[in-house]
Amino acid sequence: MKLRSMAYSRSGDKGDISNICVFPHDDRDFEWLREVLTAELVAKTFGDLVAGDVTRYEIPVNCCLNFVLTRALAGGVSKSLRVDPHGKSYQSLILDIDLPERGEQS
Repeated sequence: MKLRSMAYSRSGDKGDISNICVFPHDDRDFEWLREVLTAELVAKTFGDLVAGDVTRYEIPVNCCLNFVLTRALAGGVSKSLRVDPHGKSYQSLILDIDLPERGEQS
């Protein structure tokens, strides 16, 4: 199942750092997402697009997971020659992650 079937996301940037927040459509899915949507999975998905670390922050009061990707925008808006220097497409890329079925080992 694709993450997009159960969540939506927002992204932003500051310099060479991309920030992506994932919100489940149904708050009852938050606990399961906490188990399966790891920083390691996000790092693997983004691959060479991210030259630094991927750190996950949990915000239970808002039922969301916030991922901070360092060295992820080829220097940032004023330095990058990428088509998407703000990394706005990253919110779509994260939603393309394949999640295991519930009950499967991640």
